[in-house]
Amino acid sequence: MPTRTLRISVLAIRRPPVTRWGTGELRASAVLPQEPQTAPHTCLGTEGGVETWYLGGRDLILYSGDTGHHRDNLASGRPAIWVTLKGQDPARAEIVNVTADPYEGEGFASDPDLSVEAVPMPEQLRTEIAEFIARHHVEIPFKKRKRQPVDPNAMSARAPRILQPEDKWENRPPKR
Repeated sequence: MPTRTLRISVLAIRRPPVTRWGTGELRASAVLPQEPQTAPHTCLGTEGGVETWYLGGRDLILYSGDTGHHRDNLASGRPAIWVTLKGQDPARAEIVNVTADPYEGEGFASDPDLSVEAVPMPEQLRTEIAEFIARHHVEIPFKKRKRQPVDPNAMSARAPRILQPEDKWENRPPKR
């Protein structure tokens, strides 16, 4: 199965807590199509109490079997990259996954310990993903399955509904 690996970087914003008892909120805000020289978990700046953090780089892997999903993403009108983070402390937050597959991103959203954000896809990534789709997409036509007719007089391959006394667990001798 052909794959393509793109190295991208993740930026996040950390908003201050609303009350003094609350904790701040860390959310992915953008991805960059290349990895800068900045060290991971670096605060890039603060504006109005909102901090911008560079969390690090991660591989975005495109699989040829998912090209239909990637095509749906590009055709959506708002192509996105789904970034999954674990943890709310930007100095220790972990990038769990980045994907261009909207269905995979939706799957991560069911975990309450993870934060999933769909961030805008940069134009350079759109171009590279579109090239990958053009090169590897195979259209699979929909084929509706039909039920096979069943002969009620034929011998059944499945177990009988009523077990014979010698087949029941209670009547088996213990193993030694």
